[in-house]
Amino acid sequence: MKILLVGAGLSGAVIGRELAEAGHDCRIIDSRPHIAGNCHTTRDGDTGVMMHVYGPHIFHTDDAGVWNYVNRFAEFLPFQNRVKTTAQGRVYSLPINLLTINQFFGTTLRPDEARDFIEDKADTSIDDPQTFEEQALRFVGPELYQAFFKGYTEKQWGCSPTELPASILKRLPVRFNYDDNYFFHRFQGMPRDGYTAMIAAILDHPRITVQLDTAYHPDMAAEADHVFWSGPLDGYFDYRLGRLGYRTLDFERFDGRGDYQGCAVMNYGDRDVPYTRITEHKHFSPWESHEGTVCYREFSREAEPGDTPYYPIRLVEEKALLEQYVDLARATPGVTFVGRLGTYRYLDMDVTIREALDTAQTFLSHESGGKAMAAFAVSPV
Repeated sequence: MKILLVGAGLSGAVIGRELAEAGHDCRIIDSRPHIAGNCHTTRDGDTGVMMHVYGPHIFHTDDAGVWNYVNRFAEFLPFQNRVKTTAQGRVYSLPINLLTINQFFGTTLRPDEARDFIEDKADTSIDDPQTFEEQALRFVGPELYQAFFKGYTEKQWGCSPTELPASILKRLPVRFNYDDNYFFHRFQGMPRDGYTAMIAAILDHPRITVQLDTAYHPDMAAEADHVFWSGPLDGYFDYRLGRLGYRTLDFERFDGRGDYQGCAVMNYGDRDVPYTRITEHKHFSPWESHEGTVCYREFSREAEPGDTPYYPIRLVEEKALLEQYVDLARATPGVTFVGRLGTYRYLDMDVTIREALDTAQTFLSHESGGKAMAAFAVSPV
């Protein structure tokens, strides 16, 4: 079969590789001048630092199958994300852990003591938290909420935490030990040569052709037996029902010598600091040594037409519009919507790869059984 995949990021590359290995001819197009989507990495010409062009991507998973898959195409080296935050004039360790609690309150609490201490701070009158703010107040109380959650969340999402659902703060990041590893998954690392090299290796198959700087046109679908679309769901339908809401990021780059901040990620929790964090890219490759350094100040704002979409908002208004687009997609034969943009869901890299592998296998199973592939392998609603 002739397969058209729109988008040369993780979803398009993984699905394309699986189908190519099964004997299908895969044409992958991307409107950008590079592969790898928002995971794109490249060497900075002046400093030699491996740059995460669209912001940091740190690989972490409990899925052994996905971990084995990415290690098939790249050498992963150990990396643990140890985030710091500047709040109220001091630097603290994130996620909130026993050191953070003792630093912030000037205490020397042991784990059990800290649990009781924080429970005393919490607003236990909130039985069923409905908003982000209620969730935070219920579990950590007003002081930690104000310092580490409120201002950062207002900057990241562009609205009050009282307008956000409690589900955004599903697992409150509080640890009653001194573990400051931001993630808790078994497998964590970075590809030694960057994500773009890894995805190039995935795409390296004789049945895969890649065309960059190539925008999708509906006429292309007529030349394919099936289309996998990893672009924005509403974009496939030319936004005919309206635009789904996204947050986007602006990066303000600055260079220097030596070590600017001593860590890869420094958050800024105070509302009067306009950026959410500063990332220092050489720290994402700690096995390398560079005299120069490159940093990004990261600003979050509402995405406008032409912007790179990052985070689906998925509040009440967006969910209503999403349901209409899902109905439209399900009534459109010959195309399957995949990935973060295609399903309008926030997905980590490992989940994106797992869903791409499963989607490819579902397609192959349907193809061998003479069944049509559904619009979504995983429902967005």
